[in-house]
Amino acid sequence: MTNQDTIAAITTPPGKGGVGIVRVSGESVQEIARSVLGFVPKARYADLTWFKNGGGEEIDKGISIFYPGPNSYTGEDVLELQGHGGPVVMQMLLQAVIAAGARVAEAGEFTQRAFLNDKMDLAQAEAVADLIDSGSTQAARAALRSLQGAFSDLVNSLVDQTIDLRAYVEAALDFPEEEIDFLATDELKQRFDNINLEFTALQKRVQQGALLREGLTAVIVGKPNAGKSSLLNKLAGYEAAIVTDIPGTTRDVLKEQIVLDGLPLHIIDTAGLRESDDVIEQEGIRRAHSALEQADLIIQLIDVNSSDDINNLNITSDLPRLTVYNKIDLYSDDMQKDTAAVYLSAKTGFGLDDLVQRLKAIVGFQSDADNTLGARTRHLHALNKAEEHIKIAHQHLTISKAGELVAEELRLAQDYLNQITGEFTSDDLLGKIFGSFCIGK
Repeated sequence: MTNQDTIAAITTPPGKGGVGIVRVSGESVQEIARSVLGFVPKARYADLTWFKNGGGEEIDKGISIFYPGPNSYTGEDVLELQGHGGPVVMQMLLQAVIAAGARVAEAGEFTQRAFLNDKMDLAQAEAVADLIDSGSTQAARAALRSLQGAFSDLVNSLVDQTIDLRAYVEAALDFPEEEIDFLATDELKQRFDNINLEFTALQKRVQQGALLREGLTAVIVGKPNAGKSSLLNKLAGYEAAIVTDIPGTTRDVLKEQIVLDGLPLHIIDTAGLRESDDVIEQEGIRRAHSALEQADLIIQLIDVNSSDDINNLNITSDLPRLTVYNKIDLYSDDMQKDTAAVYLSAKTGFGLDDLVQRLKAIVGFQSDADNTLGARTRHLHALNKAEEHIKIAHQHLTISKAGELVAEELRLAQDYLNQITGEFTSDDLLGKIFGSFCIGK
């Protein structure tokens, strides 16, 4: 992608609508305006005018708005043509713009230019896509906070503190004879304590934001007839899976996306785990084990009336697990309950609320959190790596008292933090991020 080209795209969704918009950005916007409109509109004024092709033929009548750079979304000259939202007329208008000197924009290219032209940082740019894709009010509000810069401000605060620590340590390196005493001051130790507290607080908010955006993937595993499909149906709210009394009914992996008390949940129902001579069932069991590799959490479902226990499932994954005893409605005797497990009836719905609350507690999700930030897994990874280097730097400070090692670890921490806002980011990562945007944004 190059900022020398002028790009154009239909920014409204495909299909018919009352209004459709073609957006144009780049150096040739004013020439394109003269070709399509016959004039360059006054800055940020809405003009009702005819849209014409290169031959002077009228295509549509609508509103044109011109945003001169750098005071525009992309930081370049931007022209928006708002016409009638039919797919044919929109394509005719887009073709007229292309014939006048533009090219079709790549996915996310408008927002990428905004990033490259310092109209927003990378975390804010990602928040644009997250706001568009948000599946709940809470997710939309979290994305908006990050778009407004709340997330970036907190990251930049950590960067500033890391830079201050580096400057303090590297100043000591200029005076080798005083280095050990200089690095042993209480002030430096207090700075490390302060930055660690900020890391912890931000990680909680980012983890919540990543869950809001990407959800929790949970795999239900258990013996045949434990009630896995019944539980999936109850959580989904409809008959997503076939339920019978015949063991081994589920032969494949079934996936459903639902929202439980604000938590997006990708739940996977699997074939019952047992020894089988049936080739099809064997494949289903193999896929069940494969599904565990995609999961964040395992729901171990056990028929409370059976003699099975969690050790009989032969699950080797080290993922977090929640043991759930099903068919409690059919159990008549008093029992000694495992306080770490959930007891429910997938048939009646008894105990489902407890299951939802336990799932949320395991991943630290809070439905009523009002300070959640729109974030992604890559942000959490970068924060975790930065914190790891801060902790190593602190160890070098307190144990080996090696200033050079402290300074190097602080530099690595700063690099990871800068990856979040995009100050230091590879072209491959930028291509992956903006390539996931919709065309026209």
